[in-house]
Amino acid sequence: MVLKLETVESFSRGLAVLRSFAGVRSLTITDVSDRTGLTRAAARRFLYTLCGEGLARTDGKNFELTAGVLELGHAYLSGMSELETVRDILQDLTLEIGESASAATLDGHDIVYVARSPARHRIMTVGLAVGSRLPAHAASMGQALLARMHHNELEAFLQTSPLRALTPKTLTTRAALKERLALVRARGYAIVSEELEIGLRSIAVSIEGRPRNATLAINLSAQSARISEAEMIDIYLPRLMHAARRIQLSGG
Repeated sequence: MVLKLETVESFSRGLAVLRSFAGVRSLTITDVSDRTGLTRAAARRFLYTLCGEGLARTDGKNFELTAGVLELGHAYLSGMSELETVRDILQDLTLEIGESASAATLDGHDIVYVARSPARHRIMTVGLAVGSRLPAHAASMGQALLARMHHNELEAFLQTSPLRALTPKTLTTRAALKERLALVRARGYAIVSEELEIGLRSIAVSIEGRPRNATLAINLSAQSARISEAEMIDIYLPRLMHAARRIQLSGG
């Protein structure tokens, strides 16, 4: 039996305005209107409401979010002390391998970073931090998480996800992605080479039921010029699997 849940449409639209700032520092009313599908009048009301709540500021034309929005994420993260253990284990990986290690969970069509241990050298053109979002279909952690979905959940994802191309190597058809996910399920890991960004290679595994009944994925990323897929599987995967077991045993 499917229950019809009550929703507050204006709240949903307000969240859409917040999310429209992903990847950019400032937006105009017109920008927000274009990114959310709201009218300019509605976008203006929501933006000034955010300003009134201390979550945004404006110079009269451009709007940008303030540090106040971090309180929203803190309510989630502060209730998950297990993530401190995850972060410590990721830092151990980075110290051992010398590459960036991350943890993420699935949210809609995206993965959301919940813990990260960056390497000293930068591997992506876009800076990543806790709360960053990336399209699930193009990311190794996304594919690791999608591969664990039940059939109906995956079909719903495939029906609604835009599967947009980020590089010439991104999987952009349902058939291609389903074939890849079947391979991920069979292997027990996902490896992505330049599907998210040219020059980037990453490998990921999922961890069922961690943290707090969520499905988590962890990965290691490196510049593709420094390591081949075969080397990543031989060198990185055993260490990644060991980290996943540590997270499970720790209860994190």
